[in-house]
Amino acid sequence: MRFDIITLFPDFFTSAFNCSLLGKAIAKEIATVNLVNPRDFTTDKHRKVDDITYGGGVGMLLKPEPMFAAVESVPVLPQREIILMTPQGQPLDQPLLKDLATNYQQLVLICGHYEGVDERIRQHLVTKEVSLGDFVLTCGEIPALTVVNGVTRLLPGTVGKVESLKSESFEAELLDYPQYTRPASYRGWQVPEVLRSGNHKRIDQWRKEEQIKRTRDRRPDLYEKWNSI
Repeated sequence: MRFDIITLFPDFFTSAFNCSLLGKAIAKEIATVNLVNPRDFTTDKHRKVDDITYGGGVGMLLKPEPMFAAVESVPVLPQREIILMTPQGQPLDQPLLKDLATNYQQLVLICGHYEGVDERIRQHLVTKEVSLGDFVLTCGEIPALTVVNGVTRLLPGTVGKVESLKSESFEAELLDYPQYTRPASYRGWQVPEVLRSGNHKRIDQWRKEEQIKRTRDRRPDLYEKWNSI
């Protein structure tokens, strides 16, 4: 998978791309990351990437010229999506991450700033808009990093035990079940007896029941979705 990140702040990603599983996946070339700064495509001495809005209003918008040039500077792979990280986009969830990881070779991620982008970028350059949720952040780098992380961990070779991906939260629309490690007793709090029984059939049944209960209590919206399948 190739990621091309269009960002005004390339240094934002330095630490994240050099540590943990994400750093290992990049080192093993399971994923490749290319950072492109739109300021490199400006033509004025101030390297200006934003301007005031037509019709008045508060704040500045990202200009179309450097954004188009930045995206058009990267190679084009056959299965490509150009994604604008914006609160107006499709909510990011596990099915979307799976779709991106499975069906695409290249993701171009545009990190928004200021009051947003010129509408021509949205209409004529972007192919998908993605949001982390119903809130506003100071920059698009945070959601872009989230997409890179969420997609890369689904790529073959990133996670050592593929089985662990099949029993996580949001698989089959349910949250994860409670999990415990040693010691069996800590400050009087006990690991459930069923998990220490060695009876795998009982353990599987308990885990499924806990997934359903936890989803019903914490995420009624997901529970209703699961219950209607």
